[in-house]
Amino acid sequence: MSKVVLVTGGTGLIGKAIETVIKEENPADERWIFVGSKDADLTDLAATREMFQKHQPTHVVHLAAMVGGLFHNMGNNLDFFRKNMLINDNILMLSHELKVKKVVSCLSTCIFPDKTSYPIDETMIHNGPPHDSNFGYSHAKRMIDVLNRAYNQQYGDMFTSVVPCNVFGPHDNFVPGVSHVIPGMIHRLHELMFVKNPDEPQESKSFSVYGTGKPLRQFIYSLDLAKLFIWVLRDYNSVEPIILSVDESAEVSIAQLAESLAKAFDFKGKLEFDTTKADGQYKKTASNAKLRKHLPNFKFTDFDVAIKDTVQWYIANYDKARK
Repeated sequence: MSKVVLVTGGTGLIGKAIETVIKEENPADERWIFVGSKDADLTDLAATREMFQKHQPTHVVHLAAMVGGLFHNMGNNLDFFRKNMLINDNILMLSHELKVKKVVSCLSTCIFPDKTSYPIDETMIHNGPPHDSNFGYSHAKRMIDVLNRAYNQQYGDMFTSVVPCNVFGPHDNFVPGVSHVIPGMIHRLHELMFVKNPDEPQESKSFSVYGTGKPLRQFIYSLDLAKLFIWVLRDYNSVEPIILSVDESAEVSIAQLAESLAKAFDFKGKLEFDTTKADGQYKKTASNAKLRKHLPNFKFTDFDVAIKDTVQWYIANYDKARK
């Protein structure tokens, strides 16, 4: 019996990356369906049920969420909580109702407790309140893990979740004020170089990096994450969450990120740090020991190479990118 895999949030960053990898693989025994917000309002149970009945999935990759970067999250905690709770409850309830064999949902490292020891691992998700800036989103995401355990305990359903570190790559959301750090910086540096005063010599331009540049982050290239998601769907059979992150040694500072972007864009001006802007958490180092136990030889794309690929995609697709 062949798999029918329904991917919610399938038009976003991770969905597009999974689609790219699946197209290359062309698996004979799997049919993949990628749906986005235009296909159904997932906060609406009736519309979501209709979509499930139409596609009859045997497996679900649940990526859909209301998301945003640091500055967008701070003012909208109620919306982030309610919408994500509705989406997740609808998806998991219908997956149970329609006897879906496996669901893999996407969590985020930002849902971990604010006060914690590092590196964080899968056992720590519920150990304390999340960072105050995004408590609405974080608590809603944590409830996926609660629902997964409860569905498994009560009915034996195989609903699990993955926790990626910061994802970036082609098809990201580059909209100012909503985007995450890498797409946000790509958009602003591109504007500075090619849109604002394009005739001004680059050497006299300076690019403003928000904050001190000191915070550390683990960044995963979307195509690497896609391969890991596909592995989880096929081969990871536990309701316990699994962190999908680059190794701890691959952590980079925001300043290093800015330098990598400047190099990818061949930017000849100077970088300045705007210390009036918030830094967010200093670090949220995640351990990928559990992943490495399963896949000791997985090779991640070199950070500078992945940044260059993303920048080149953005430049080539500037007209249709979300910005």
